[in-house]
Parts: sequence; structure tokens; C-alpha cells
Amino acid sequence: MPTWNSDLYLKFANERTQPSIDLAARIALDAPRRVIDLGCGPGNSTAVVARRWPAAALTGLDNSAAMLAAARKDFPQWSWLEGDLATWRAGAPFDVVFSNAALQWVPAHSQVFPHLLAQVAPGGALAVQMPANFDAPPHRLMRELGGSAAWKGFFPTPPREWHSHPAEFYHDLLAPLAARVDLWVTDYIHVLAGVDGIVEWYRGTGLRPWLEALADDATRGRFLADYRAALTPYFVPRPDGRVLFPFRRLFLIACR
Repeated sequence: MPTWNSDLYLKFANERTQPSIDLAARIALDAPRRVIDLGCGPGNSTAVVARRWPAAALTGLDNSAAMLAAARKDFPQWSWLEGDLATWRAGAPFDVVFSNAALQWVPAHSQVFPHLLAQVAPGGALAVQMPANFDAPPHRLMRELGGSAAWKGFFPTPPREWHSHPAEFYHDLLAPLAARVDLWVTDYIHVLAGVDGIVEWYRGTGLRPWLEALADDATRGRFLADYRAALTPYFVPRPDGRVLFPFRRLFLIACR
């Protein structure tokens, strides 16, 4: 996974946190005792879980030391673990295994999702939110720019990309293993100051593997400038000067 910068990630804290609020609200459990937030980042999604179930014992797991340092600083009352989402195994089952915008970085979902459901206690839930906009212009243009004549020589190995499947994939995978699978998709329309806001959004997430593959800040700056130029025709400012940035997300809750 890419190296994370918690300050950059939290530039859009409200927009990034709202899906975790929506996910937590749909989990039909009144008083889970043990909850883990996989890919907890700087703890913003874990704080949502804490508001939903204030009496639960909370654990956050992430593979980024920088993100966990921010989480420990802001929320010292909870447990924080450094680890890999793909290989994590619970010492004892959790009532809720929660993951907000993290599992798209993990491949092999056909193996990982059943494994995560197996870490859930009977009567509990696996609850996941992931971006589902990989064919939207911002993601498509990253790939097209990286493969262009001007840039393909900088990426001899394609940078790590997101992994996600249609809702049908997760239903067919988890329905035989779960008491119930709840799936939905939400299109969030973010209002940003301009195209530069979209560049900043992805600089904190999807662009990171591309930028980290480049050797120096000057080259990264040129790549960002070319990416901004490619985005501009797709995001026409509204009369107030701002742009509308659609972002589709997939949600699932699998109950044991």
C-alpha cells in the first residue's frame, strides 16, 4: 500500500467521514461488545464507530505507522494495531468487523472477504465501504496519463491500483456464508472550490502510488500539472465558480 499523509488525507475530513457514518447507521446491532476498524487511518472512522456504540471496546488496525501515530495522538483511549488487512486474523471473534475505504487496496477479494466474515462472532456483522468509481474520469485519466508517450517510461511497473467488483460479486461470494447480505451504492456529490480540489483529493489517496513511483518533487509537480489539465474539461465550474465532484461508493453488510 502507498505511504500515507494523515494531514493531506484529512483535508477533506467531512467528505471522507460521511460514508463511515452512513455505514455505521445501517448496522442493526444495539450493543456490540468488541468492534474493530480495519484500515482505520487517522481514526476518523473509528470515532464514528465510537459514537454509534459508546460502550464497545474499540480497536483500530492499519498498516501505516504515520496514520496510527495520528490516531494514537487524537484518540489515546482506544487500542491501535499495525498490521496487514489481507492477513489479519482475530485472536477472538469481533461483534463488528468494520472497514471504511480501505479494502480497495487489497487484492484477492474472493479470498479476503470470506476470511474477514469468519472473524465475526455469531450474530455480528462484517461492514465494508469501498470506492466504486474506478471508471470515472479521475481514475481513468490517471491510467491514461501514466500510459501516455510522455509518462509511460516513468512507470516500468504499473503502480498499485484499487480493487473492487460489482455488487453481484459480493452477494454471490458472501450469501452462502452469511445469514443476510445487505448491499447498496451511493453517489456522493462533493462541492469543491475547483479542479485543484479534485487533484488534492486524489493526491491524498488514488494518486499516491503514481506520485511515489516518481523520483523527485519536480517530476511529481509536472505529473500533477498534466493530470489537472486532463481533468479540466470534465469539471466545468458552476455559476458560483465551484465544481461538482461525483464519487460513487459501494456498501455491504454481511450478518452472521
